Amino acid sequence: MPTRRAVRYSRSPDTRAAARTGRSGTLSASAAREWRRRWDQQQVHEVRDREARFEAMLDAIEVLVGRRFRALDLGCGTGSTSERILRRFPAARSVAIDYDPVLLRIGRSGLGTLGGRLTWVDADLRTGGWPRRLPVRRFDVAVSTTALHWFSPAQLGELYRRVARLLRPGGWFLNGDRISYPPGARHVRDGARSARRLSRQRNPRPGETWDAWWSAVLDDPRLAAEAELHRRRYPRAHGGTPTLDLDGHLRALRRAGFREIELIWTHWDNRVLAAMR
Repeated sequence: MPTRRAVRYSRSPDTRAAARTGRSGTLSASAAREWRRRWDQQQVHEVRDREARFEAMLDAIEVLVGRRFRALDLGCGTGSTSERILRRFPAARSVAIDYDPVLLRIGRSGLGTLGGRLTWVDADLRTGGWPRRLPVRRFDVAVSTTALHWFSPAQLGELYRRVARLLRPGGWFLNGDRISYPPGARHVRDGARSARRLSRQRNPRPGETWDAWWSAVLDDPRLAAEAELHRRRYPRAHGGTPTLDLDGHLRALRRAGFREIELIWTHWDNRVLAAMR
């Protein structure tokens, strides 16, 4: 699973000038859509069965929640999850929250509001105040994909408690991410890493890596102001942050007040956890 790391990049003269003025250039919808396309491509480079995981989550939403609902998209990035939800469920609405200004600008400019059904929120999920920034206070389902592995155990426990308070009774939380095996499962954990290497060897997919995408996007003068804010918000690399294994997720969800906590899809350590409020 990709983790946020320090990214080396060079700045063009245009980028340096934009950064000094604190202004970005005009990012057209077509340019933002191209950045979104490249984002999805590099995510598939890292998570080969990404679309299968999305499909499992969408199926779960339909059978557990229905087709008319309000979703909360946690760590939304450029809006990949919300886009798939709202395309499949025309009567649904989504609030998408992230703290990365680069990803938010690309998402807002490239995806928009999908006819007023998608609301973007800039807030830090690691703090206690982010629920106050939401336009509504009750949701039917909360979702997250490839995001919560950045959270420490303490941060994730607090996040789960806040999410539980935002869900209606009987609402659901779905987390699709690489969730590690417990310490005693050393052989299976090693097998998962080997299986990922075999998949890349059998089915090589050209495209940008995580580091290459970030190096490119942070050097785009049209995103200079967002790039500067990105560096202020994330001054250090996040790679190697200790996070919860599967047993830890289950305990944290129970403590937060969730019930019927189950794995509903898995391919090695790439999993979808579902928990009912």
